[in-house]
Amino acid sequence: MSDINIAVVPVAGMGTRLLPATKSQPKEMLPVGRKPVVQYVVDELSRVGVTQLLFITGSGKTSIENHFDLNLELTQSLREDGKEELLSELAFERAPLQYFYTRQRRLLGLGHAVLQSESFVGNQPFIVALGDSIIGMHAESKIVEKMKQCYQDNKAVAVIAFEEVPEDEVSQYGIAKPKKNTGQEIFEIEDLIEKPSVQESPSNLAVAARYVLSPSVFEALRKTKPGAGDEIQLTDAIRIMMQNGGKVYGVRLSRGEKRYDIGNFGSYFRAFTEFALADEKFGPELREYVKEIIDVDSSK
Repeated sequence: MSDINIAVVPVAGMGTRLLPATKSQPKEMLPVGRKPVVQYVVDELSRVGVTQLLFITGSGKTSIENHFDLNLELTQSLREDGKEELLSELAFERAPLQYFYTRQRRLLGLGHAVLQSESFVGNQPFIVALGDSIIGMHAESKIVEKMKQCYQDNKAVAVIAFEEVPEDEVSQYGIAKPKKNTGQEIFEIEDLIEKPSVQESPSNLAVAARYVLSPSVFEALRKTKPGAGDEIQLTDAIRIMMQNGGKVYGVRLSRGEKRYDIGNFGSYFRAFTEFALADEKFGPELREYVKEIIDVDSSK
């Protein structure tokens, strides 16, 4: 089987939980440390061999397209101003990737967003990576590589990344019911339950923003009925594939592959703080500053 080198990155959501910061810019373009969120996602995909990337965009998302385009005027300006050292910060513009864009004209859920990619994907397996979630510090994660290998080794129809979450948070996620009670890194899935109660949850393994999917998911998505909020859920389509006899596997994030979900101000502030403190140049000084202001506050 040939390598899986196509990725779909949904970025159409309005980011209402991050207003007013997202009123005129996409949440995927909010900076985390030195880069916007979506650049970490693209860096991760580029490292695992993705060569064609489709953004599923929406209204007000043109800055994403501009960010990944070549800016020859900026490059020339940096050279003329003697700021060649900053050119390395634009190296991502020349990554061996082809970028494509299409709009999700109606925001009807993640499953509906993925369905917009059908004509682009064709009959090839592909990766879905949510554009507002960074996996691992500086996106240095191997999770998608492991998922690709799992997909090929097990002739799966879908492979999903999972992270362990506290029991009192399971109602916020899609949760896996493994076929066997196992602590293994890779496991077969019996069922997926969307936002179960703590009492009904079969595990604390939550879907972690990365998927490897068979093109058969498109047929399943067309059969998927809208659920809560009149949205088409990707997990419901994957359940249909399982019911039709397809094998679905989960791959756990390793301890060093924490997911940074830029979905609300609490998670965004935590992510920015961690990445800023880990910055090679400014991190040590910032760490001392944070200690200083904490000490001042605690002494009041």
